[in-house]
Amino acid sequence: MAWFYLTVAGLFEVGWAVGLKYTEGFTRLVPSVLTLAAMAVSFGLLSAALKTLPVGTAYAVWTGIGAVGTALVGMALFGEPREAARIVCILLIVAGMAGLKFTANH
Repeated sequence: MAWFYLTVAGLFEVGWAVGLKYTEGFTRLVPSVLTLAAMAVSFGLLSAALKTLPVGTAYAVWTGIGAVGTALVGMALFGEPREAARIVCILLIVAGMAGLKFTANH
């Protein structure tokens, strides 16, 4: 269950990272509330995952999911660059997360 919690926490991290763009410095109420809620869920699920997963592994995977997801959403929604080098770097992050998952003791 810890890996499930961690994965969902990472997806909510993507949600709040992207949500920050829409808050306009927390000056817009609805995006701000949704962003703060996504933060709370993300941190809560990360905390639940940390009950059994090593902190270094869990944190690296959580931030990796957030980084990869946010980069992909940025490309899709905000027209951020889709250069081959960026894609390769994103794939390296995914490879690193997979390596941490498969070498974790839990």
